[in-house]
Amino acid sequence: MYDYTYYGDYGYDSAFSVGEFAIFGTGTLLIGAGISILIFVALWKIFKKAGKKGWEAIIPIYNIIVLLEISGLPTWYLVLYLIPFVNIYAMFKTYIELSKKFGKDSGFGVLMVFFPVICMPILAFSNCTYKSKDVVNNI
Repeated sequence: MYDYTYYGDYGYDSAFSVGEFAIFGTGTLLIGAGISILIFVALWKIFKKAGKKGWEAIIPIYNIIVLLEISGLPTWYLVLYLIPFVNIYAMFKTYIELSKKFGKDSGFGVLMVFFPVICMPILAFSNCTYKSKDVVNNI
C-alpha cells in the first residue's frame, strides 16, 4: 500500500557537503582571526596614542581597566561589565567617553559600539590626538 523507505538517493553527495562545510568553517575562522587581529592592532595604537603601553591592549580584563583609565572613567566601572544589561550601558559610556577624549563626538562613540571593526581603526590610524582630562574640560 504505502512505501515508507527511509533510504535512497536524495540527489546530493554527503562527502561533497562535508567538504563544503569544511571550507566554509575554515573561511569563517580566517575572517574571524583577521578581524580579531585588526581590533588588537587598533587597540594597541589607541593605547599608544593615550600614553599607555601597547601590550596592555592584549591582556584580557586588564585592557578594559586601562581603557577605562584612558576614557576618564573610574575603575569600578569594571564591575558594571559583569552585570547583565548594565554592561551595555557601561560599554556605551566607555566608548562615548573614549571618542570624546580623541576629539570625536558622542555619535562616533555609539558607532564604535555597533561597528568596532570600522571605528577603532579610524580612531587608531587617523590624525586625531588624545586629549587629557584638563584639555577636555576646557573645551
